[in-house]
Amino acid sequence: MTTKESGTDDPDAPNLEKLTENLEHVEALSKRLVDALSHKRQLPASLQGPNQELFAKAATAYVQEMMQNPAKIVEHQIDYWKQTVTHYVEAQQTLAKGKLEAPEDHTPRDRRFKNPLWETHPYFNFLKQQYMMNAAAVDQAIADIDGLDATERKRVEYFTRQIVDLFAPTNFLATNPDALERAVETDGQSLVDGLENLVSDIEANHGEVQVNLADKSAFTVGKNIATTPGEVIFRNRLFELIQYTPTTDDVHQTPLILFPPWINKFYILDLKEQNSLIKWVVDQGFTLFVVSWVNPDASYRDTALDDYIEEGYLTAIREVQEICGVKKVNVVGYCIAGTTLSLTMALLKKRGEDPIKSATLFTTLTDFSDQGEVGVFLDDDFVDGIEEQVGKDGYLSSFFMSRTFSYLRSNDLIYQPAIKSYMMGEAPPAFDLLYWNGDGTNLPAKMAVQYLRGLCQDDRFAQGGFEICGETVTLGDVKTPICAIACETDHIAPWNNSYRGVQQMGSTDKTFIMSQSGHIAGIVNPPSKNKYGHYLNDDLSLDAPAWREGATFHEGSWWPRWGKWLSGRSGKKVKARQPGDSTHPALSPAPGTYVTATPSD
Repeated sequence: MTTKESGTDDPDAPNLEKLTENLEHVEALSKRLVDALSHKRQLPASLQGPNQELFAKAATAYVQEMMQNPAKIVEHQIDYWKQTVTHYVEAQQTLAKGKLEAPEDHTPRDRRFKNPLWETHPYFNFLKQQYMMNAAAVDQAIADIDGLDATERKRVEYFTRQIVDLFAPTNFLATNPDALERAVETDGQSLVDGLENLVSDIEANHGEVQVNLADKSAFTVGKNIATTPGEVIFRNRLFELIQYTPTTDDVHQTPLILFPPWINKFYILDLKEQNSLIKWVVDQGFTLFVVSWVNPDASYRDTALDDYIEEGYLTAIREVQEICGVKKVNVVGYCIAGTTLSLTMALLKKRGEDPIKSATLFTTLTDFSDQGEVGVFLDDDFVDGIEEQVGKDGYLSSFFMSRTFSYLRSNDLIYQPAIKSYMMGEAPPAFDLLYWNGDGTNLPAKMAVQYLRGLCQDDRFAQGGFEICGETVTLGDVKTPICAIACETDHIAPWNNSYRGVQQMGSTDKTFIMSQSGHIAGIVNPPSKNKYGHYLNDDLSLDAPAWREGATFHEGSWWPRWGKWLSGRSGKKVKARQPGDSTHPALSPAPGTYVTATPSD
């Protein structure tokens, strides 16, 4: 920038001509924004937030508490007023002394406020301190409400926290020092770029604001992610069956089938060579088959869990038995696929069939009596809305699943990415995990409602029996040897809930491993990184807290321990099997066609 352009001798002064030019660009982008918002899909009101009755009940309970115990309420109000007024007086006194600095700050540390100006600048520090006081006052008010049951309290706490987080000063341009500094440094270009990012995201998501978390141009499935060699050797309307090319001369006789969740795509287990569980399993000398589920559209409206079991699990097992010439297989189920695998094993027991030698469950819930953090979205107000929406569309759009899971970690997956993209004008990062996270899948209408009503809400697999494929099955019907891996900080399938389900299974051979970290990082935990350890305790008669108290911590990944467990149930070594056979020719190279297909609405 030259002094001529800026109209001043100060080389650090803003380029006003460039700033004006950028602001003119905003007008054109604003027209695109209005057009994009005009195409916003119409959604049931129940999917936009909890039923108003929830907060009405909380407000009524608060008023009742105020009437019955006014001293407590007044005490809290006075304490809040005192903090607020004292903070205001201290800030004014500091300024009156001619000091452009903030008063003493006793509010807790929060990583949203990393910029030093939040601590040193009187304006930003005043906003930050007052926000933290307001948030603490709201939390205290909710905690003091009596007259709510545990579920209602949990929902009020969660949705109130969403409102508090939404109004953080970091989420607004005028009160975000990082964004303001960036705007000045770039002569407003960051704001133009941010608006471009916002408009592009809204245009790509049918009028909805859904921040793009990763640079989608940086990755191509089958090219630089999901690259472990293999072949699709079977395909039906629900899945492609991939057999991976062996990397060892000999393999275990019993093959392994991995069933990933159909809520997301299987390549989370094959992002890149360094952290690919799929490649690691093949390198350990196992014949590995992986199911790649179809991404359904409206034509799958009437596809149920029964179909996923009959046309998915049982068909895959039969095909692998035929290809490998074996009577039994080992299986793995991840998340919802582990839940459905458990239903499949119970069904097979009822039918008197025994094709599964052992089963491994990754982050699997089978007892839903405690629904964890996801439970705030599982009351009738939300599920009724989902049922209404899928009745119209024929499927549950990946948009709803992505939004729900993002709001469970809203500061990390919504607000912070939005600040970087829309206020700072930054391009999304080239991050494979976030790319996968944004590559969502739809769920068939009937299956989605069956899962939400029968399993999540009514908990019928653990309580009374779940009807599937003409049989009523319970957790006690699962007799197969089980190895379950849960994750310590999993917010989708909490480890203690997973543990409780395994306890109720009828198998006499059960191993439970708790990995450090969460739903993804705890599973995608290669030994080479030596990042997260795991816990073991052989006594599964204990309740979850006692099991955790008595568990032994082991450094490093659980993968080698599981590999040893699996080897002991996989038979002798035989000559490595190449993908397919005479009746199962290669249909396409891994990762197949279903994983990249875009369903038509």
